[in-house]
Amino acid sequence: MLDTTSFAILPSEEKADREPRRTVGSVKFYSWENNKLTGKLEHGEFLIYFAEKKIPRIIVNPFGEVNLSSSIAICLPEVPLGASFEDLPGCLHVKNEFVEIEIGKNPFTITILNHKKAIFKSESPFALYKNNGEVSFDVKMDPQDAFYGFGEKTGFLNKRGSTLSMWNTDVYAPHNKDTVELYQSIPYFIVHSQYRSYGLFFDNTFRTEFDTQTCSNKYSATAAGGQIDFYVLAGENLKEITGLYTELTGKINLPPKWAIGYHQSRYSYKSEQEVMEVVNRFKSEGIPLDCIFFDIHYMKEYRVFTFDKNQFPQPGHLIKSLADEGIKVVPIVDPGVKKDVLYPVYQEGVNKGYFCKYLDGQLYYGEVWPGISAFPDFMNSSVRSWLGNLHKYYTDLGVEGIWNDMNEPSVFNESKTMDLDVVHDVDGVIKPHLEMHNTYGLFMSKATAEGLAELLPDKRTFVLTRAGYAGIQRYAAVWTGDNRSHWEHLEMSLPMIMNLGMSGVAFTGTDVGGFSSDCTPELLIRWTQVGAFMPYFRNHSVQGSIHQEPWVFGEATSAIVKKYIQLRYKWLPYLYSLFYESARTGLPIVRPLVLEYPEDENTFNCSDQFMLGSQVLIAPILRPGVTHRSVYLPEGNWYDYWTKEVYRGGKHILVEGKLDVLPIFIKEGSIIPIGSDIQNTSEEQTLHLEVYAGPGAVFDLYEDDGASVRYRDGIYAITNIKTKIEGDRLKIEVKVNGDPSLKSRIEQVQVFGFPGDIKIENLSDTREKVEWKIERRC
Repeated sequence: MLDTTSFAILPSEEKADREPRRTVGSVKFYSWENNKLTGKLEHGEFLIYFAEKKIPRIIVNPFGEVNLSSSIAICLPEVPLGASFEDLPGCLHVKNEFVEIEIGKNPFTITILNHKKAIFKSESPFALYKNNGEVSFDVKMDPQDAFYGFGEKTGFLNKRGSTLSMWNTDVYAPHNKDTVELYQSIPYFIVHSQYRSYGLFFDNTFRTEFDTQTCSNKYSATAAGGQIDFYVLAGENLKEITGLYTELTGKINLPPKWAIGYHQSRYSYKSEQEVMEVVNRFKSEGIPLDCIFFDIHYMKEYRVFTFDKNQFPQPGHLIKSLADEGIKVVPIVDPGVKKDVLYPVYQEGVNKGYFCKYLDGQLYYGEVWPGISAFPDFMNSSVRSWLGNLHKYYTDLGVEGIWNDMNEPSVFNESKTMDLDVVHDVDGVIKPHLEMHNTYGLFMSKATAEGLAELLPDKRTFVLTRAGYAGIQRYAAVWTGDNRSHWEHLEMSLPMIMNLGMSGVAFTGTDVGGFSSDCTPELLIRWTQVGAFMPYFRNHSVQGSIHQEPWVFGEATSAIVKKYIQLRYKWLPYLYSLFYESARTGLPIVRPLVLEYPEDENTFNCSDQFMLGSQVLIAPILRPGVTHRSVYLPEGNWYDYWTKEVYRGGKHILVEGKLDVLPIFIKEGSIIPIGSDIQNTSEEQTLHLEVYAGPGAVFDLYEDDGASVRYRDGIYAITNIKTKIEGDRLKIEVKVNGDPSLKSRIEQVQVFGFPGDIKIENLSDTREKVEWKIERRC
């Protein structure tokens, strides 16, 4: 193509200036009623209220009446909370006990204050628009501001100095820092400095763009249509801001434990025989495995809700046989439904009017894997119910998880997606694809998750998606799409996962080893080391590339890969407790250092290390042939996980990471539950606690049956473990909350860094006496 050669930079005359942005002008009229401030501007209207005590919502429609309805992203009810109002000289003033909003009258501006300190100040003029329907707003930016979030984006952790647009796109070609639009669109970010922090969610489902690059003193947010509609999250710190955002858009659901084990995939394992060969090799090698994926070749000519009976003659028997071994099957389900008058899914979808259409009623057809296909209109609740019920085909075979792919939606044409004049029936409201494109994948995952929940009401199910919008975390885990077996992609995966976590999407991971191109033994080792500590852990590779199952590169490589897959299972009790914390608080599982140390400027741009929860620091090796690296340790003392050597923090250190060593550091005053070796999560683990002595160590160990929804009825246990140092004695206090029928699996305590006496004190009245073996390791 011409634009892939130097023709793309052919000298030419400068393009004519774009249409100038117009201002909405000044406030002409206002009304304070029912805790809402509404008003008319010279051009358009505005509305301001508190959606939550620390979440003001600002809406401006330059073209007419304000629309109070929200996108699918929002969980909070559209009911304004209590606030007070004053008309002051030069401004209108709305406040509650936490946050104040000052609305400039002429021109119309917005300032938001927390504890009398301005955290958000709009530019003057503030709200802007163009006649083509584009809307935008400008906000003051300080020199120290860092920007985090924006969902799934390439590049480093801090997005300051970037122009980032949101338009869900199928990107198979190598994505790099210049590839701005990927599979997820999450128009949310956090602004942070040592002086103040806030979050901002721009709830506009059109193509949006955020520019922190063009001007040094302001940033801009732009949408191709709709209205200006954003929420400011005025939390006290980064953790509270993240919690507020997930209160606004939802938190993850607690997944089944098998979903956080090790998963193996390939595009594709093409027959029952090949699937069993892979599974049996895992078993003979003693490598843990919880799940195997079926990519598109399991289907009959790529028709969803079918099996190719030539290659998979007994799918039910295969799935049951694997289940008997503790291994789950997750098949792929794409949105494209093959145009075939003999295909029941297509017949029913056409007869009931469930496929996407043009305004004149004609069906939209696009080419994907099955050839010419129709696409369900997931924005309609009847269509979602239909699609959800179709999954009975899989659940009757024993399937408990589904993989949603190609749901940007991807179409094999020049635009890579549907025609923009396709329309969607949002339960009676007709909206163009231009507006709904970014939400298509989220609505599909919603349909899948709700369908599985209805079909398997007593089980926790699993959905994995490639595409989504803000709020996707309520329905699905996210993997970062078609990466490559490049060291640069391994490096890029860390800030991508961390920013997704800061954007509310806690259950995330990448294709370990890289999806396309050819992996190498060293890259597979280093990527597996990282993957073992990511929330989602799957190895996946494309047809035509070299295989990258754990054993393919020989015994030396296999031994190290196996070591880290086994380590994943040893750390499952810690990880599972972090998943519970995330489902309860919205905090991510993998965290940038700045989330835990927001006042330490050394963490603001740290892209190549991450925290696992609040107690564990992971510093991977991300370059070939490298066995040493610089690691920044924040304040406090840190233990090398492997050697137990103690390092003083607040500085960079040089550490060795030989090929079989992933640098891991445990913060002093931490408690880490470690499980026994198992082949998958269907087996019972015994636990031991690693106590890294220090003041005020606390850990809440969460335990349940790992599979059912009984935890919602209180059938779980939380073992609260605290340590106190009293002179030359370390006291370990244990208190169990929850269902007393859940027998403790802890058998031993290992204490590091404390030479004195150790005493365990059971504070629980409902649990059997704690009789743990104590092992001191100084």
